[in-house]
Amino acid sequence: MLNRNFDLEIKSNHSLEKLNTFGLDVASESFFIVKDLKDLRNILLKNKNKKITVLGGGSNILFTKFLDGLCLKIDLKGIDIVEENEKNVIVNVMAGENWNDFVEWSVNNGFGGIENLSLIPGLVGAAPIQNIGAYGVELKDVFVSCNTININDQTEKEFDEKSCLFGYRTSRFKTTDKNIYIITSVKVRLTKEKHKYNISYGTVKEEIGNREINLKSISKAVIKIRKSKLPNTDLIGNCGSFFKNPVINELKYLQLKKKFPSISVFKVKKNEYKVSAAWLIEFLKYKGKSFGNVGVYKNQALVLVNLGGATGKEVLSLANKIISEVYSTFKLSLQPEVEIL
Repeated sequence: MLNRNFDLEIKSNHSLEKLNTFGLDVASESFFIVKDLKDLRNILLKNKNKKITVLGGGSNILFTKFLDGLCLKIDLKGIDIVEENEKNVIVNVMAGENWNDFVEWSVNNGFGGIENLSLIPGLVGAAPIQNIGAYGVELKDVFVSCNTININDQTEKEFDEKSCLFGYRTSRFKTTDKNIYIITSVKVRLTKEKHKYNISYGTVKEEIGNREINLKSISKAVIKIRKSKLPNTDLIGNCGSFFKNPVINELKYLQLKKKFPSISVFKVKKNEYKVSAAWLIEFLKYKGKSFGNVGVYKNQALVLVNLGGATGKEVLSLANKIISEVYSTFKLSLQPEVEIL
């Protein structure tokens, strides 16, 4: 069903089943696809008293109920080099671009810095919200700034790296300014030469083997590793890693190591360690187990899956069960990486 609003087509009671990678059958009260900034400003102005939910690629979200208010699907497109010198390029990427497509574009053009972030699902606009990261690299490492529109008054504002308050899988857009700004584009600085290759994390080095270490070989290695661990969302509903790795201090690390000698922990910096959430879940024998319509993926304990016909509440129930048992066993608080609505 459609209704006219500022000559924009808004859909009512719209199914989001094909727009979230968990494949959950939920609907939104109203729905609009944003293709340009003028339409975005107009629709926000006209619907300023409604609850606004911004939807990117739907790969980091868990819907647990009917979505009240207006759901905006961001479809802003464009990739442009806005600054360039002998060593670097600054690229402006619109929020609706597919993140992995952008990584592929960068690698094919010989621009370095995000090759380790290959095959991360979702759109570019979501990348700063949780400071996406993988295999030793985070978005903040290449981030210059992002442009935003304030949901409440439609004013535009640019945030640089420092003002985004980036942390481990978080930013101001996920904490202090949650649901206030819509990210419309992102600027990153990529290298043209003297690339700083990072192959020390996980099995990237082993996967590359005897091949030359370059942007393409690293990207291909990361893609192969990710595909071996993560299920195809077209076949099995999931949103990748559901949980963050808990961050602990050295005292807690030593206590855990003494009680659980084989625990997987890696040092981040002085007095800061990350515990492998996958190891914790696997230790509790959840890996590969199913619970009705939901389960934990057989190849990666961090991934919760929709085995068919699951509801968001069923996924959340399993997540809470795991969180409870992890705390009971290790006295560690496991935090979801996904946004739960």
